[in-house]
Amino acid sequence: MTERERFIAAATFQPTDKLPLMTMGPRESTLTAWRQQGLPAGQDWFRALCAQVGIPYEFPQAPWADPGVNLRMVPTFEEKVLDHRDGHYLVQDWMGNITEIADTFDYTYIRNARDFVTRKWHAFPVSTRADFASMQRRYDPDEPSRFPADFTERVALLQQRDYPQMLVLSGPFWQLREWCGFEPLCMLFLDDPAFVEEMIAFWSDFVTAMLERILCRYQPDALLVCEDMAYKGASMISPAMTRVSLLPVWQRWNTLARQAGVPVTMVDSDGNIDELIPIWIEAGFNLCTPIEVAAGCDLVAYRQRFGTRMAYSGGIDKRAIARGGAELEAEMARLAPVARSGGYLPGCDHGMPADISWQNLLHFGRLWAEMTGWL
Repeated sequence: MTERERFIAAATFQPTDKLPLMTMGPRESTLTAWRQQGLPAGQDWFRALCAQVGIPYEFPQAPWADPGVNLRMVPTFEEKVLDHRDGHYLVQDWMGNITEIADTFDYTYIRNARDFVTRKWHAFPVSTRADFASMQRRYDPDEPSRFPADFTERVALLQQRDYPQMLVLSGPFWQLREWCGFEPLCMLFLDDPAFVEEMIAFWSDFVTAMLERILCRYQPDALLVCEDMAYKGASMISPAMTRVSLLPVWQRWNTLARQAGVPVTMVDSDGNIDELIPIWIEAGFNLCTPIEVAAGCDLVAYRQRFGTRMAYSGGIDKRAIARGGAELEAEMARLAPVARSGGYLPGCDHGMPADISWQNLLHFGRLWAEMTGWL
């Protein structure tokens, strides 16, 4: 089987020869530490892991391609430093937020999360209906630059792929949080639910229009909806609010994906997702990630509760990987029955932090390869 075939089969509870070796990887500070601890300079961490552990991994052979479709705002806001003092940048980011970050990194870190850096938000681009009217103009599905000039050639390459390809988009809660800010958005759910519904309807329509344009020409292996909406202990909004405001949007998008032949629809949320999984099942998702153990997520309990109605990826406690030894071995043994029962792609339950040493990663890699059938 190819890695693409394994991914689809594992995510849909079908037999596989081995499970895919897929996991969220390290950030920059983690890689820096690993290079000091034994990761050879210039080597890809995963290839080095396979080589040092002796994992006979079958790397994809097809040329890598990406459809290159842009679902972000067009145009973006001007990115600029407003102030730099006392070890901090105050920045207007590309989304229109005014944010503060440490100057440990160049301020362009905020374009994409390259490392674990805490930010402080000072202002958000949408606080009134007038702000939202202005924001809507940045999300025109007919904007020509949304599709690359060589989209047809990219799609032709993707037809040959032997690796899984995902189409990633922002869910309604995620997107509204980026426009309004987390706390203001939560207050809007209570104080002005009509405004929230107006924004959700717009986002639902925009993404639907983009999906209709994409899926008629290219079918990914998975649709991944990013929807971080849970704290350490519970969902950020109630299940009742979730069902009223978000469930219809998820159902709409999942229906489009299924009609286009997309086999896997995934939802990503950090935090404790106990209350959310039943709603995601109702929405038509068939895989969720990353299953953070520190937030109380328990794959063994989820499998007992939801059976084959939901598959998972992630779920291995990053803290156990960092501690290594018997604790790591116990964590892998805890999850082994879930791996054997199907519908599970084992991996770290989020990005790998710098307290995971290279030696402990090699230990993890050995156990990981045994769990997935590569050793």
